[in-house]
Amino acid sequence: MTISSTSPASRPMTRSEFVSTLPPWRRLLAMLNWRPVYDIEQETEQLRIRSLESENLMLASEKRLLASEKRLKLLQESDARIARFEQELFSSSTQTPSTGDSSPT
Repeated sequence: MTISSTSPASRPMTRSEFVSTLPPWRRLLAMLNWRPVYDIEQETEQLRIRSLESENLMLASEKRLLASEKRLKLLQESDARIARFEQELFSSSTQTPSTGDSSPT
């Protein structure tokens, strides 16, 4: 049973766990430290994972930004409608209704 390094819940394998998965002749070479690339591979994998996480955060941030821009546009449109309504309301309320009678009462 091996742990897949592609599953999100799995943790990185330690060197001893990795060595235990190797065939006997590779274990011997690993004990003799003939595979220094292992650490480089692990660092590369960690960098890849961090890069993917960073991309996901960036995409989420862009989605929030777009949603905020949509809300802002809706608020601006609403404010414009309210301003037009207030202008119409106040401009019509300042006019005195004409009764046809020019004499002051």
